Amino acid sequence: MFNKLTAMPADPILGLLTKYREDTHPQKVDLGVGVYKDEAGHTPILTCVKKAEKFRLDTESTKVYIGPTGSADFNRLMSELAFGADHPAIIANRVRTVSTPGGTGALRVAADFIKRCNPNAVLWVSDPTWANHTGLFEAAGITVKTYPYYDYETKTLKFDEMKAALSHVSADDVVLLHACCHNPSGADLSPAQWDEIIDLTVDKGFTPLIDMAYQGFGDGVDEDAYGVRKMAAKVENMILCSSCSKNFGLYRERIGACTIIGSDTTRADIAFSVLLYVVRCIYSMPPAHGAAIVETILGSEELKQEWLDELKVMRERINGNRAMLVSKLKEKGVQRNFDFIAEQKGMFSFLGITPAQVAELQEHYSVYMVDSSRISIAGIGTGNVDYLAESIAKVIS
Repeated sequence: MFNKLTAMPADPILGLLTKYREDTHPQKVDLGVGVYKDEAGHTPILTCVKKAEKFRLDTESTKVYIGPTGSADFNRLMSELAFGADHPAIIANRVRTVSTPGGTGALRVAADFIKRCNPNAVLWVSDPTWANHTGLFEAAGITVKTYPYYDYETKTLKFDEMKAALSHVSADDVVLLHACCHNPSGADLSPAQWDEIIDLTVDKGFTPLIDMAYQGFGDGVDEDAYGVRKMAAKVENMILCSSCSKNFGLYRERIGACTIIGSDTTRADIAFSVLLYVVRCIYSMPPAHGAAIVETILGSEELKQEWLDELKVMRERINGNRAMLVSKLKEKGVQRNFDFIAEQKGMFSFLGITPAQVAELQEHYSVYMVDSSRISIAGIGTGNVDYLAESIAKVIS
């Protein structure tokens, strides 16, 4: 059976990581992998996580399954983090959440759930979107199509084109939206643009699926949830996929959440029964350790404030890196306007150079990024920004 297989193409980002690790250049720069890094290039464990983890180890009394839904406290606290504790959908008991193996697991649960809701549903994603979105949904047997989003020439949103495309989406279809810190462009909808998309969603009747992998990395925990909260208050049905990998630094713990909103309590319960069946068929029971850490933090006023403070440090470092790179490029005499990098949000931006220039940066200067010129902003620091700016200036001059 195995002899019939042909090799799949290697993941370009993982391939970059291998090349970077093997590179002996003393000033090599890694802008490929999308994880947070501090000034020393290290991805630290948050102090609040260390404290919560110690509490977990001291108080855990069993390793028995926790059930397909996961921890009820984690699910409640994640819903409140996303929507706000006093959100009308929560008060009306229309919200149902399950713990999942990371944000990716949440998306796969959502994919299989959508397939059971409507086997013929088309899922619409932004052009561009996270590279794994298409594969995840196609693996569940869902047809994936794109709507216009990012203009590579102007480095702005194709908002009018986006609205025009979504105005033709069927009420039986699903539209995936990024809550904040758009991956890979860094270009987010403004609150006013969110308002227009929400009105369009209500008017056309399609189901919104919002991917929120970076809550707190843009402008703040509440600010980044603007679109999520307003959408949830306006529509009858909605799906939200959340991740704790970035904002809690729990990359390897693989904990996230998939949340559905029904039109009323009865419909929410029916949909939830289907969601649980989907979970049972994929992984049966979710991991418990990461969820316990998160619920300990969010359930403690002291630890939650410590988390918000640490999250602010990460957010301000990323935003500071954006401004610093733009300033250094100007300082090195680059005439091209890179101000858009400082205006965007989150972990990523497109540098806007050609694949040939990306290859030159890697070959001659040991600066690593994917062919699309998407850069991971967290890979920039005071120790490498001068070399990075000089290298970019030489390549594009």
